[in-house]
Amino acid sequence: MRVPGSLVAIALFVLGFGPLSGQQKRLDPETEVVTEHSVTVNGRNIPYTAITGTQPVWDEDGKAVASLHYTYYKRSDVSDHGSRPLLISFNGGPGSASVWMHIAYTGPRVLIVDDEGFPVQPYGIRNNPYSVVDVTDLLFVNPVNTGYSRILDPDADRSRFFGVNQDISYLAAWINNFVQRKDRWLSPKYLIGESYGTTRVSGLALELQNSQWMYLNGVVLVSPTGLGIDRAGPVRAANRLPYYTATAWYHGRLPQDLQAMDLYEVLELSEEYTINELLPVMAKGAWAKEEERMDAVRSFSRFSGLSEEVVQQHNLDVPTSFFWKELLRDQGYTVGRLDSRYKGIDRMDAGTRPDFNSELTSWLHSFTPAINHYFRNELNFQTDVKYNMFGPVHPWDRSGDNTGENLRQAMAQNPFLHTMIQSGYYDGATSYFDAKYTMWHLDPGGKLKDRLSFKGYRSGHMMYLREEDLESSNEDLRQFILGTIPSPGEPAKY
Repeated sequence: MRVPGSLVAIALFVLGFGPLSGQQKRLDPETEVVTEHSVTVNGRNIPYTAITGTQPVWDEDGKAVASLHYTYYKRSDVSDHGSRPLLISFNGGPGSASVWMHIAYTGPRVLIVDDEGFPVQPYGIRNNPYSVVDVTDLLFVNPVNTGYSRILDPDADRSRFFGVNQDISYLAAWINNFVQRKDRWLSPKYLIGESYGTTRVSGLALELQNSQWMYLNGVVLVSPTGLGIDRAGPVRAANRLPYYTATAWYHGRLPQDLQAMDLYEVLELSEEYTINELLPVMAKGAWAKEEERMDAVRSFSRFSGLSEEVVQQHNLDVPTSFFWKELLRDQGYTVGRLDSRYKGIDRMDAGTRPDFNSELTSWLHSFTPAINHYFRNELNFQTDVKYNMFGPVHPWDRSGDNTGENLRQAMAQNPFLHTMIQSGYYDGATSYFDAKYTMWHLDPGGKLKDRLSFKGYRSGHMMYLREEDLESSNEDLRQFILGTIPSPGEPAKY
């Protein structure tokens, strides 16, 4: 890592405090720290500039009402950034900082964890040999009250920030200003969001087009939410089964013949059963014939690792919270919500839901020290402001969530726009099969099918924590970006 002293000194001056002061409890609305680094990706040395700082959110009168913290990585051996892609990254929550994908997925530095993604000590980060910084510049954005981002005006209306459409509106304006300042209007642009971040970027795709006249080449949905697409009733209940199958297979709870198969083979059987047989029975409810109902109970049990008695007691509608508690109850463990490879221990084996999310405590265990150390010691961003892994953003206005339709409209209006979904098979919060269902129903007419794609991984919500999937998910993202940049002179038309 190269950190020229002159740049650090300039950066500290811009921040407004010296290296030893450490007294600032509120960041200025506009700051910037610049450092120089390099990383080896796919055997090639990639030099890059890291710029981390703050940029204001203005109200209608031009008053700075909030300050968003960002980190911007720009490859430094490229002279023409106009033709170089820009990938803008958001995490979810709502209320989550951009830390997760920043130092565990696409960024040039990643978390030190074991090969399966579990925390180890000493804490810290290392070079990311799979980062997509070789093919795209990267921008990680923290929405209001996440990371170091804060509301500046004590009289500002909190409701202008904390809601599905409010969030999309102010972030679109902020992105426009960033692109203007950094001279990136000519760049192919991409949005990537994880979890609730997929709601955010799906809405932003249309908002950027309609309000900022900014057109994208791609949207990447990592572990997507429902995006306002209806899946209530029997569909919601039936769609859980393939995820249950994946988790039960991982923990060795399926019948011997299924357990002997590869995960992909088992999931194909479970998906076909869910769509072709389970869903029709569940749609009939109490009017299903007793024979087909009991066949469904037996099959559900077979594909879920749960007993027939438990499945029947729930009328085939087994909640995920109960599944996390029940699957390994006889072993004295629960399984994680966001990644069911993780196990937890409850106060009592009895009950209908786990005491805590075992995977989230594991992640906070390792991410929190790493991100705080990284900003202070490697990016030289020194402040006494607390880095909010999760910030106060509630109540959150969830009304008017039409973000799936927003994305469809954006794709229909922009022939260059493509969408890729990335999901982990062991994610029980935003399951991979729900993600497939979202893709199937995003465009009911099917005219956009050739611009929609799905990639699955043998891990959970943050599939990139597992070393093997860190490599494959970055490569999938790299190929998505390279494959969606039009040839020179190619027109955007149908």
